Amino acid sequence: MPVVVVESPAKAKTINKYLGSDYTVLASYGHVRDLPPKDGSVDTDNDFAMQWEVAADSKKHIKAIVDALKDDNALILATDPDREGEAISWHLQEALTARKAIKKDTAVSRVTFNAITKAAVQEAMKNPRQVDVPLVDAYLARRALDYLVGFNLSPVLWRKLPGAKSAGRVQSVCLRLIVEREMEIEAFRPQEYWTVKAVLTTPRGQEYEARLTVLGGKKLDKFDIPNATAAELAVQAIRSRDLIVQSVEAKPATRSPSPPFMTSTLQQEASRKFGMGARQAMNAAQRLYEAGLITYMRTDGIDMAPEAVMAARDAIKSKFGDKYLPDSPRMYKNKAKNAQEAHECIRPTDMMLDADKLKISDADQRKLYDLIYKRTIASQMAAARLERTTVDVGSADGQVTLRATGQVMLFDGFIAIYEEGRDDTGDDDDGRLPQIAQGEPATKKGVEPEQHHTQPPPRYTEATLVKRMEELGIGRPSTYASIVTTIQDRDYVTKDKGRLIPQDKGRLVIAFLSNYFRKYVEYDFTADLENQLDEVSAGDADYKAVLHSFWRDFSAALAETADLRIGEVLDKINEVLAPHLFPPTEDGTDPRLCPNCHAGKLSMRTARSGGAFIGCSNYPECRYTRPFGPPGMEDNSIGPDGRLLGHDDGDPISLRDGRFGPYVQRGEVSEDLPKPPRASLPKGWDANAMDLEKALQLLNLPREIGPHPEDGVMIEAGIGRFGPFVKHDKLYANLKEVDEVFTIGMNRAVEVLALKKAGRPGRGAAVAPLKELGDHPSGGAMSVMEGRYGPYVKWEKVFATIPKDVDPMSVTPEQALEWVTEKAAKGGKKPAKKAAAPKAAAKKTAAKKPATKKSAVKKTAAKKPTKASGDDVVE
Repeated sequence: MPVVVVESPAKAKTINKYLGSDYTVLASYGHVRDLPPKDGSVDTDNDFAMQWEVAADSKKHIKAIVDALKDDNALILATDPDREGEAISWHLQEALTARKAIKKDTAVSRVTFNAITKAAVQEAMKNPRQVDVPLVDAYLARRALDYLVGFNLSPVLWRKLPGAKSAGRVQSVCLRLIVEREMEIEAFRPQEYWTVKAVLTTPRGQEYEARLTVLGGKKLDKFDIPNATAAELAVQAIRSRDLIVQSVEAKPATRSPSPPFMTSTLQQEASRKFGMGARQAMNAAQRLYEAGLITYMRTDGIDMAPEAVMAARDAIKSKFGDKYLPDSPRMYKNKAKNAQEAHECIRPTDMMLDADKLKISDADQRKLYDLIYKRTIASQMAAARLERTTVDVGSADGQVTLRATGQVMLFDGFIAIYEEGRDDTGDDDDGRLPQIAQGEPATKKGVEPEQHHTQPPPRYTEATLVKRMEELGIGRPSTYASIVTTIQDRDYVTKDKGRLIPQDKGRLVIAFLSNYFRKYVEYDFTADLENQLDEVSAGDADYKAVLHSFWRDFSAALAETADLRIGEVLDKINEVLAPHLFPPTEDGTDPRLCPNCHAGKLSMRTARSGGAFIGCSNYPECRYTRPFGPPGMEDNSIGPDGRLLGHDDGDPISLRDGRFGPYVQRGEVSEDLPKPPRASLPKGWDANAMDLEKALQLLNLPREIGPHPEDGVMIEAGIGRFGPFVKHDKLYANLKEVDEVFTIGMNRAVEVLALKKAGRPGRGAAVAPLKELGDHPSGGAMSVMEGRYGPYVKWEKVFATIPKDVDPMSVTPEQALEWVTEKAAKGGKKPAKKAAAPKAAAKKTAAKKPATKKSAVKKTAAKKPTKASGDDVVE
């Protein structure tokens, strides 16, 4: 039996079904060899010889393949049909040859298939080939470049820039995109502008909205109404004139569907529609591919196999009818220049199977399959037909013109199944206008000005970042997800509400690289290197020549940084970032003058954590700090030395950030006060909203409420490990809200403590039920009780929560019986059908000597099982 090797066990399982017992299908579990992370793995002095090492986890998988080859002398490498898949096949062949599992007479072949279907797999087996050497060379070049940059540049960062973790050939360029976008946002200054809208009515009483486009006979540009005064003048100009409909123009329009997915567009759409990260989307797609449900998911291609096109058209005709089918199939051409990853588009393998028919259990896989299915079908459907209407309404003197726009869908076409998401929300007028005739009057119902401000460019999402990388030619489908993930794993970037925000470490790394290794974070240089690798994969360039060219310049850049001191690096970064960190002031004063001591100079400093901040040169005499970034950010951030909130009795009260979150502190650490008073911010409190009053409230806890009226012992309120509480002697009672700690009075405190005491076993009377419901059919009273987490029904030792939408005082005995029976069943308890039998049995059992565990098991086993016995066993 020939031995077939694939990457994953899931893929092996699917393929094994199609090949049957005539083949042995094994998994390599990904790459079996890699460059060890040590000096010399790529020998630049020996023509870039690469020293590979078999991973510890891979040894057992290679052994399994070696053992299988002892029984059969044929090896079929069936890894993925891209550069990485070709590399895995090459590594396997090399490793097995080294183990002497591949002999001179061993038949070794390579097969590829774009989809794991029976037809595709069997067709691939009929067309074997050898490992594609140019594709392997492209992999070797890429891997060597990544090693040379990462292994040589990362140590420079560690030595010269405290807190930096690593640099990478593509990840650093990607990080630069995010950092530069953040600097654009920080440098952005909003500009005010106004628009004017009017609600108009037709002679038939139908309303529509129009916006002012011409004022004083001049067409308005965006900033022509700059302030409220100008806006009010525009409003008066409209109100003082009669308006008539000057023109009504209706134009037909069409919208064509988007092409099928390739890797980048799938990641972008999964992010827009489901908030999936790039890695999350690719993991789900990988599972779908391995299950044989979609074609290969790492591709630059958007073309579709002819048989798939016809299958899609059949599905459209079946689901929607002939009118949704264009006269001829839609053809999409690949934009990718490189052949190494321009496979067929990502599409379902069976066009008749939608997500509902497949019943995929995993939520991410189900959503992603549904997205791929709908996009593929939509790509072959008829265009949507619209009618766009533009109405101009103006005054007779030509001084004022307003425009109303609207559109109506005449035929939905592909929109019947799918519409592409958008990264930004536009101002499209999708509404339908009423019937409006040229020459008729337009009555003014209301005229209102509206203020606007220009908005900064938005932060990147993973979707828009991948899109930008694709536009610049940075990275490839097989690397997008790993690049975006790596910069987050390194703490260079964090994600908040789906937006990527650079951290101080990331900013410093880019400032360092942009100054000392500028060429290697240039977009054009990185894209050109990718193009050279594409030429290698096509067999048009020698990968050793690419490596020699790169290393010659890169090693020289490394040598120039050898003697740099940390102080020099920080000074240089200060100089480079000065226009950003210390922009000119409006009054012309020195932007670097310390606003606290008025003597020291502000400069960038690094913290032990690896972050950065702006500090005073007169430290420690002056402890002024502000967050890393331009002025004006200090009100919303906590610097390394905290944020001063004010003073109380001469002590500075500051807000700080610690290992366990933000806290407030009285005073400073000193020899006399090594541990100044501190208080953590309660859960739900916003650090940005902290002020001196709130800080003092926290620092003055526990708060004394007053002596208890019964024994005179002081009652206190405070915040502990388990939340807010009131305390009397050794009795603690929880409070529902943190704010109660600062407002609770004596009467409420005594009541809460009494309830707590009454609820303790053996202390005081039992808590009275809210409502008595009578006896359970098996005996024992049922009642409605008030609990810490809401009202519930109590019956003996069964506690059943009352649904939130049910008033506890309206609960009936029938409802209560249903809830407690369901709760008892879930807990493994089965209420007896008769009340007397359990009591009698209990008394009789109590008098007997307890049975041993062994005899109890035997007795249970001897009984004939009831229908529900499997659910009733509790271990």
